[in-house]
Amino acid sequence: MSIESIEQELASSGIEVISNPALVEKLSLDYYHFSPILKEQLENKKADLVVKPKNEAQVLQVAKLCVKHKIPLTIRGSGTGNYGQCIPLEGGIVLDTTNLNKIISLESGLARVEAGIKMIALDREAQKIGWELRMVPSTYHSATLGGFIGGGSVGAGSITYGLIKDPGNVLALRLISMEDEPKVLELRGQDINKVMHAYGTNGIITELEVALAPAYAWLEVIVVFTDFMQAAKFGQAISDADGIVKKLVTILGDPIASDYFHALEPYLAKGCSCALLIIAPTAIEATKEIVKEYQGQISYRKSEPAKLLEFTWNHTTLLARSIDPGITYLQAFYYDLEKVEHLYRKFQPEVMMHLEFIRLNGRAIPTGIPLVRYSTAERLNQIIEYHQAHGASIANPHTYIIEEGGTIEPEQLILKQKLDPYGLLNPGKMRAWSQKV
Repeated sequence: MSIESIEQELASSGIEVISNPALVEKLSLDYYHFSPILKEQLENKKADLVVKPKNEAQVLQVAKLCVKHKIPLTIRGSGTGNYGQCIPLEGGIVLDTTNLNKIISLESGLARVEAGIKMIALDREAQKIGWELRMVPSTYHSATLGGFIGGGSVGAGSITYGLIKDPGNVLALRLISMEDEPKVLELRGQDINKVMHAYGTNGIITELEVALAPAYAWLEVIVVFTDFMQAAKFGQAISDADGIVKKLVTILGDPIASDYFHALEPYLAKGCSCALLIIAPTAIEATKEIVKEYQGQISYRKSEPAKLLEFTWNHTTLLARSIDPGITYLQAFYYDLEKVEHLYRKFQPEVMMHLEFIRLNGRAIPTGIPLVRYSTAERLNQIIEYHQAHGASIANPHTYIIEEGGTIEPEQLILKQKLDPYGLLNPGKMRAWSQKV
């Protein structure tokens, strides 16, 4: 069946279809170009059509048509991912979820929403009743909740609430299968891990139920340090301080902030490292004491929610690359400051340290998105291998294969075998499926 016939069949069902080549190309891509390796591999990949269903019934229609004609289907939120999660490797149809943006229910501590809702839109509504999202990416002004659940793992708020997949953060997922007769099912409890961070390879998420956090009138703080390791030790100390309510603890080594954060220039000093914090207003006095202990200096303090967020996590990479496109990045779990210091001393200035503290298995640990002055793929792999050999885990952002960028559970493959028996959902991203077939 021709693409033109597919387009006509979809349009006749009242489904919005985009076939304009420029728009199709735009809606086939994400921020994969952060990686020079992925840029080479993925820059020519695009869908044949994009569909934008407005309700679950239309999603079912799309799924049924794709199964009938064996058309690959790739699910997309806002396309704010960095490693090709939503880029179609084999053409076909991209299903854009951004019209699925309704809040189904919102109450104290709990939200039920459609998958395509913008995270900022849900956050604003939740704040009206005294709650907010537990964790958000730096792209939260544009990212969808379904995209974050399907392709992300941590963010601002992870210093308190850990990983997205940790029990109690996501409570339920409603999804559509790609069987001969697509059906709707709901997963709860541990079953949701079968779908989370699976890049939409084993089900089409249409609704989510998530736990919320108490909302605060957050205070944003910048602390400058003359020594990176003092800044890192400060980050660990404030992360370990259970009485300090916090949403973000970011540590940036010289020269990241002074060279690439021009908007923050009045609050930074050349040659210095810094901490970017989002804390509860009541925590400022305790924070000052820890700042003093580690010889830092507070240079900025203001109640401006979500301003500093856009200098942290992978927005750091975005800002650095806007000035120097030769920069790329890694995603690392260091686990302790001993590893941080060893790797810092080993690779500076080729690798510029960027730490994000999160809670993992009950304790605060340093993770990171260090910036790398890219030279060759071989050198990048040497850096990765050295990190791994010295106890740091690397979630490789230079691959679009789920298993190479992290891990998948056997249950994720089992679910794909059941719900996507023809392998039509985002083909090429799950190595376990490719090896099976």
